[in-house]
This record gives sequence, C-alpha cells and structure tokens, in this order.
Amino acid sequence: MDSAGANDLNNVINWRVRLAFVVLMMLAVLTITVTNRLLTDRFTESTRSRAELRLALYSGNLLADLRQNAIVPQLLGRDPTLINALQSANYSLSTQRLISFVEEIGAASLMLFDIDGRTVAATDRNRLGSAHKSEAYFVDAVRSNATIFSVIQQAPGGYRFFYSRRIQDGGTTIGVIAVEVDLQKFQRAWAGISDAVIVTDSTGQIVLATEPRWRGLTEEVALANQTPQSAIERAIQATTDWSALAPDAYLRGEAVMRMSARVNFRGWRMASYTTYASVREKVNGVLALEVMGFAILLALSFYALSRRTAGKAALFQRESAELRALNVALQREIAERKRVQETLAVAEQTLEQSSKLAALGEMSAAVSHELNQPLAAMKTYLAGARLLLRRNRQEEALSSFGRIDDLIERMGAITRQLKSYARKGQEVFSPVNMGDALASSLSMMEPQLRQRQVQITRILPEAPVQVMGDRMRIEQVLVNLLRNALDATQSERAPLVEIILSAGETATLTVRDNGPGIEDLDALFEPFYTTKRPGDGVGLGLAISSGIVNDLGGRLTARNGQQGGAVFEVQLPIYENDSTTKAAE
Repeated sequence: MDSAGANDLNNVINWRVRLAFVVLMMLAVLTITVTNRLLTDRFTESTRSRAELRLALYSGNLLADLRQNAIVPQLLGRDPTLINALQSANYSLSTQRLISFVEEIGAASLMLFDIDGRTVAATDRNRLGSAHKSEAYFVDAVRSNATIFSVIQQAPGGYRFFYSRRIQDGGTTIGVIAVEVDLQKFQRAWAGISDAVIVTDSTGQIVLATEPRWRGLTEEVALANQTPQSAIERAIQATTDWSALAPDAYLRGEAVMRMSARVNFRGWRMASYTTYASVREKVNGVLALEVMGFAILLALSFYALSRRTAGKAALFQRESAELRALNVALQREIAERKRVQETLAVAEQTLEQSSKLAALGEMSAAVSHELNQPLAAMKTYLAGARLLLRRNRQEEALSSFGRIDDLIERMGAITRQLKSYARKGQEVFSPVNMGDALASSLSMMEPQLRQRQVQITRILPEAPVQVMGDRMRIEQVLVNLLRNALDATQSERAPLVEIILSAGETATLTVRDNGPGIEDLDALFEPFYTTKRPGDGVGLGLAISSGIVNDLGGRLTARNGQQGGAVFEVQLPIYENDSTTKAAE
C-alpha cells in the first residue's frame, strides 16, 4: 500500500471515529437527561405518596390516643373507691388505685385533687401534697360539667397535656380527677425517621415537634431560626445541588417537600418536611448504571474500530500484492485476447451468415403459416361457389367470389408486410375499430366455425372501442387466437368460445375456450413451439401475434381459466380523438 492510500485510509477512519464518538456522546447526554427527568418525577411522586401515607398514619395515631384518654376522667369520676376516699378524706388506697389504672390506660400520669386543689393521690408520689388550685385544668374542671382538655406550656419549651373532670357526690363537687396524656412518645417515635414532623394548635403554635427548638414557635419562625446543626438541616444538605426538583418549602434557603394534614381535634394541624435524599440516591444509582453502560459501549466501540482498522490494513496489503500479480497476468491476457479477437472476427462473419439463413427460414415459415388461413378459406369458398353454380345460384356464387377476392387482397397485404420488416420505424398507424376488426376476423373464420359447429359468445360494449394501429395486423392476431381456440376445443363435445371486448385505461379483448388449457405457459410464445400434430401447425402463430401486439404498444398474455380452458388477453392503448376527449370533459 502506498503512502497516499494509507493517508486516505487514516483520514476516513479518523473521521468515522470522531463521528461515532459525537453520536454516542449525544445519545448518552440525551438518554441521561430524559432518564433524570422521568425518574426524578417518578421517585418524587413516590416519595410524596409515602409522606402523605405516613402523615395520615401519624395523625390517626395521635387522634386515637387523644380520644382514648378523653374518656378516662369520665370513667374514673364514677369510681366508688375514689368517691369514698374524697368523702372520708382517707387516701391510703387511692394512690395504689390510680397506679393500677395508669398501666392499663397508657397515660403519662393520673392525679386526684380534693376540693381545695391539693393532690391527694397520684401515680407519681412526688406530686402528693402539691397545690393546683390555680391551674387551668383544675379551675376549668370545677366550673364545667364536661371533660376539660388543657395544654400547659413549660419553661424549657415543652408542653403537658391534661384531661380533667370534676367528681361530684349528690350534686356537690368533692374533687377533680386529672389525666396527663403522654404525647411525648409520638415525638420520640417521629424523631427516628428522616422527616421532620410538627403539630400546631388552632393558634398556629407548635405544640409537638421532632425538633425541640421549634416547640412554642410558629412554623415560619421555627424554619427561619433553625440552626445548621439540626437533623433536618443535615438531611437536606445532600440536596443542595438537586435543582431538578420542585420544592414545596424552604429551610434556610434549602428545598424540602412539605406535606400537611388536618387533625380532627380542636383545630390542630400536622405537617412534615421530607428531604429529597432518597430520590437523589435512587436516581443517581440508575444514572450511574447508564453512564457505566455507555462507557462500556464506548470502550467496545473503540476496540472494534481498532480491530477493524488493523484488519483493513492487512487486507489492503494483501490486495496490493494480489493487484500486482493480476497486473502481470492481465498484460499476458491482453496479448492473448488480441490473437483471439482476430479469430473471433472470422467466426462472427460465419455466424452472421448463419443468422441470415436462420432468419430467412423463420420468415418463410411465418409467411407459410399466415397464408394457410386465407388459402384454406379460399378453398372452402371455391367449393361452395362451384356447388352454387351447379345449382344455378349465381348471385350467391358471386358473393363467394367476392370473398375470395378479399382473401387474395389479404394475401397480397401479407406479402407486402415482408417489406415492412426492414423499416418498422416508418409504419403509419390509423384508428381501428376493434369491433369491426373482430367481425371481419369471425367472417374469415366462418367456414371453420360452421364446420365445427362451435358456439361463439360475444360480449361487446355499446360504444365503439378504437385503438391506434394497423387493422390488417390486428385482424391477423385475432384470427390466430380464434384458430388456436378452435384447435383447443377439437376434443370437446360442446365446443365453446367466449369473446369479451371491454374498454378502460386500455382496450382489452379476451378469448376464452373450454379446452384442456395450456401445459407450458413459459414456452407458449416461443417460435416453433406447438402442441399440435405434425402437419397441423408450425408453432409460429402466437409468436407472430405477440410480436405484432408489442409493436402496437400493447401486450398479449395467456393463462388458464379457473374452470378450465385457456384465456388469452390482448391489451392495446385506447385511441381518443378530440370529440371524445371534449365529451369526456
């Protein structure tokens, strides 16, 4: 391989490598972008659905616990042991009584106050003797006939929740029973997940929160004052560069997903803040697999290209050696062919002479075949005229002589046609009425039809069908087709020939018989192909007819009918004169 060929090869390979690399990179960027968008939306929606489900579960558990503790004061307010203790001021067994209840109820603590607000029994013995006369859960309970719910804020930012109800004896208030609800357990349970959860009362203040600093504040203030050391802040730091997600809320400028739900209790609401960390992890995992897949594909592509380049270089080297050897052989072959061409010129002259003789023989056979039809008809008409003259029917005999004269004219036209074979391009066509040409052909075949008693069925359109061509040659085609149909029905008891003329985009004439059909369709139009007995035909009729139809710009086809017999179709271009065109418009 020369240096120029090697350089061209390297340029082509480098260009293909660059193009493949660019296409692969564009495909990788497009795939990763679309995957990022689709998976982000999908996983975000999944995370949002899980957050909604978690929030509904949290609010349901909170509401169920509140309602469960709400009926405890009403039940304990009717306890005979506690009522007797308040009446007799004997509280030795009251504390133990409350302790037995608190484990079953699941409350934080139970306290029994006398009418002066002093703690006379409590599950927490450290509270015995403490005064609660000014506390809201004591004052409101004494004043109300129903169970009172109280939220007591503590100094460090926490809250205590109480249900309280007065205890009466004969319409006289003798004490108050208070149940402290343990809602801190929910805060501890919520703190174990990545979400931040808050519960606000009807005034918007946070009474429960996984972040202790948020309690006692409003949601806006809590989010603005949250320090970066909090759990929620650390959780959302991983999403600082995840700009594809649509945030529901912001915490110190960082996006989080906020979900809220109403707790069906005193106007309370619950909200959760979910980070996008899980979404990012899942999407990044899929994107990492895609990037790795494209990297492997790129590596395999470069490996395949390198192997292909090496193979082509080796192939070009082998081809160069082969070309040099072929060049030497070609020079020897050129010298040999010069000698062969001289011999071939002599052989061609001999072959040309043989071709002329073969063409002359084929032409002679064709003329003999075409003249057989008129000669047979003339023989029949002469026999008929001789019989008519014997019977002194001269007018009918003259009619037969007139037909013989027409046949002689036709034979002259056939012989004149031999001259046109040398100048086919100069033939002048004229409009031909296919119906008239068919009638003339049937008239020529009348003696044979009458002798054979063949039933002829003609289906012709009302309007004349005209084509551009040579009427004599068209009649020649039709006579050959009718003759073939007669020969094909020789063995039939009721011979039938059906002729259909139709006009559409082309003029189509169909000749169908009820004979045995065609055995070899491929060789049907070959010269000298015949299925007749020796002496009945030379096998040139269909070959000549096919050539005539082709010269007229049409097509002659043959097939076997569905119900038996042979079907021949002649298709010729329709001739439309100016008056016909205007009428159609």
